[in-house]
Amino acid sequence: MTLFDLARRNAWRKPLRTVLLIVCVAVAFLIHGLTASFLAGSQGASAASEDILGVMSAGGRGQSLPMAARARLAVDPDIAAIAPLVRLRGFVGTEKNVVAVSAVDPALMMAVNGKSLGLTPALVAAMGTARDTLLVGRALADAQGFVVGQSVTVSAFAMARQDGSRDWRFTIAGIFEGENASTDTYFSIARLDYVDAARAKGRDTVDAFVVRPKAGADAARLAARIDQQFQNSASPTRTQSEKQFLEAFLRQYADVGLIVNLVVGAAFVTLMLIVVNTMVFAVRERRFEIGVLKTLGFSQKAILALILAETLFVLSLGGGAGLVLAKLLTILAGPELGLVMTPLIVLRALGLIVVLGFLTGALPAFNALKTPIVSAFRTR
Repeated sequence: MTLFDLARRNAWRKPLRTVLLIVCVAVAFLIHGLTASFLAGSQGASAASEDILGVMSAGGRGQSLPMAARARLAVDPDIAAIAPLVRLRGFVGTEKNVVAVSAVDPALMMAVNGKSLGLTPALVAAMGTARDTLLVGRALADAQGFVVGQSVTVSAFAMARQDGSRDWRFTIAGIFEGENASTDTYFSIARLDYVDAARAKGRDTVDAFVVRPKAGADAARLAARIDQQFQNSASPTRTQSEKQFLEAFLRQYADVGLIVNLVVGAAFVTLMLIVVNTMVFAVRERRFEIGVLKTLGFSQKAILALILAETLFVLSLGGGAGLVLAKLLTILAGPELGLVMTPLIVLRALGLIVVLGFLTGALPAFNALKTPIVSAFRTR
């Protein structure tokens, strides 16, 4: 019998206790998996780029920039492509069914961020068939049941048309898939020339410019240079990377990272107390057997490894079950909730299992090592 077999048999000596302990561990790692997946999805940690820059008004999201500013940006030698962007938020059907529309020049957006979004020449060409065409992200299409060729009416919250209506009618020309599963595709893309010509206010202005730096250019230095260029103009700017923008947007409501860390920290502190308490009692019940092992010549290292292996076995079963449940829930929840379980989350969870196994097994193992053989035999 190997050391692992002995540890496994010891763990299942009292099945009910072991099952309850595994359930506690699984719940803790389920919480970790879901919160980390939410953080990765909502803050764009898995997909948001640190190179793609967004140039916005220094006055905030409610302020616009003149379209003419694009010409000043284009002369910078470190900029490879620029795409102006206008945001149109509204709803389809009911006000709770919110839809985001990004009005852009499709060809320019493909040059800036086409690879990440999954834009193809065929999709860009499809938008050229009419001005009121729309490209829908895969996540949005699946959630709303949109199909190519369908007519969609987006009732804008703020952007009115020249005729006074807030209803913007589009025809879906295609669906973009995104570069990978972590790419945000819960939005749609419209033609900027159509939106700009039809809106009642703000013509020839944009909400932001999306900028791709040239290969080898320092994105941070480029962002600082852009802001310095517009510092004393009528429209000062604030330039951030895509990742910085998403993080700043979430901090307007709460420090999501801090909340997640507090929740996960509380869960794992509670888990450690439960596992340590359970293992201390389990080892105390086997004091006589530990004394026999010492009498038979088992070294202190072997006994230490036996107890730590038992703890790691229980934590591995519970942690693995919790991660599998978290992955299933992220799939069932759908991309609209922003849950993205990345390989990095899984690797961190596996590291936590190992660390917690050593930490929670240290106290019961130490108690077993310091117990004299005579005292161990007196327990029988």
